Amino acid sequence: MRIVGGIHKGRPLHAPKGRDTRPTSDRAREAMFNVLEHLAEGPGLNGANVIDVFAGTGALGLEALSRGANHITFVENNRSALKSLSDNIQTLKAINATTVLSIKASALQDAPQPVDYAFLDAPYDKGLTEPALLALINGNWLAPGAVLMVEIAAQESINLPSQLSVIKEKKYGAAKALFLINQD
Repeated sequence: MRIVGGIHKGRPLHAPKGRDTRPTSDRAREAMFNVLEHLAEGPGLNGANVIDVFAGTGALGLEALSRGANHITFVENNRSALKSLSDNIQTLKAINATTVLSIKASALQDAPQPVDYAFLDAPYDKGLTEPALLALINGNWLAPGAVLMVEIAAQESINLPSQLSVIKEKKYGAAKALFLINQD
């Protein structure tokens, strides 16, 4: 696993052993960021503030940082994933551009500042995405017009809060990426 674009392109990322963490593949991540960078909606990644929920290794957030994002907040509560995330942040010398919240996604409190992008890649078929979306909304994490990239299992469906609408949907093997916009 590696960073696939931007200033850290080619830099390796560490993933924990075992099946508790399922990092988005390099190929899927590259395709997802290609979609993000070509959406008519959204502020663009350059200078953006981002939250990476269910961060795991941090691959999505660190990819955004490599492509010009200003600050990434990572939300993760799995111990082995947190160790890999910390190692990856240190490898990229990104400590000053990141914040790590070691909590459950549904426990998010009030945002210090709304984000321009939110990435959610919850464990598949566990019902964790919807509570995390509500926590982001209720905690005022999403700026007006914020773009969300939500990865779920290809056959999975979710009920979106009314202020979020789908602007694009793509399938990547066993995964489906929903690109959403915050209409509030």
